Amino acid sequence: MTANADDRLIVAVDVPNALEGLGVAERIGDAVSFYKIGLGMLTGGGLALANELKDEYGKRIFLDMKLFDIGATVEAAVRGLAQFNHDFLTVHGDPHVVRAAMEGAAGSDMKILAVTILTSLDRADLDACLIKNGDIPDLVVERAARALSAGADGVIASPQEAAMIRALPEAENKLIVTPGVRPAGADKGDQKRIATPGQAIADGADHIVVGRPVWRAANPRDAALAIQAEIAKT
Repeated sequence: MTANADDRLIVAVDVPNALEGLGVAERIGDAVSFYKIGLGMLTGGGLALANELKDEYGKRIFLDMKLFDIGATVEAAVRGLAQFNHDFLTVHGDPHVVRAAMEGAAGSDMKILAVTILTSLDRADLDACLIKNGDIPDLVVERAARALSAGADGVIASPQEAAMIRALPEAENKLIVTPGVRPAGADKGDQKRIATPGQAIADGADHIVVGRPVWRAANPRDAALAIQAEIAKT
């Protein structure tokens, strides 16, 4: 049963394979109703795990694939994934990718979320990638506006940009999902633009994504419940 779990918390199951992922979900139990399955687990049975968590355990599913390719390929890939009727799917926020993804998702309930700038990147990383000059928050907001105008159901952005995106006219009735969320005192890991769960929700996020601070905890269920308690106060 997951009816009492606040689905604003999405737990990222970033483990090597589906068997370990299922073990994480079973240890957490009814404390979490929403799971993110990422690209790193795709070759380890990630899609099978997503289907099992949905069909057998009644969980909501976020497929974090960050698709990027020519339009026809993105559309075909999204159409194939949409048949499983999961909740969220990420694509890169370039307008041509978003438009193709929306075509592929047509007729399903799956929401297309556009990635703005990865939360593991800082300005030095963007320089190395030849991304135009500008402060990251400004670039994120600009990419978010363009992706939403192209039809995206929502965006992925760090907690530090959530409030600015929420203020955009284009963001009305759209979703904001924030990775890079760390409970107070938790290791930052590979994230560079972070906030606590309560702060991310307060700044306009509809959902927060937390991974290692939950599944690496000595008691993942207790770790999830502590985050649930924090966001319940927001």
